[in-house]
Amino acid sequence: MAEVAWQHHERMDGSGYPRGLKGDEIILEARIMSVADVVEAMASHRPYRPSHGIVKALEEIERGSGAAYDTAVVDACLRLFREKGYWLPS
Repeated sequence: MAEVAWQHHERMDGSGYPRGLKGDEIILEARIMSVADVVEAMASHRPYRPSHGIVKALEEIERGSGAAYDTAVVDACLRLFREKGYWLPS
């Protein structure tokens, strides 16, 4: 779990942090957490800003698929929300 937390801001193209890992250097669990973190953060209200909504959150991960986010993970997330009717609990 510590490694997942440490790697979840790494990006597939190496542009992330803290170590600039890329591609398969990033463990799958961290790639999943990366996508989940972005979706949850954007779709949720924060004290400093209102929610951007799930539509914008999904557009963001779709836009970053392959470069920032793992393509298979993004595809699975999009299917969950768009085809399977998943929603984030309040």
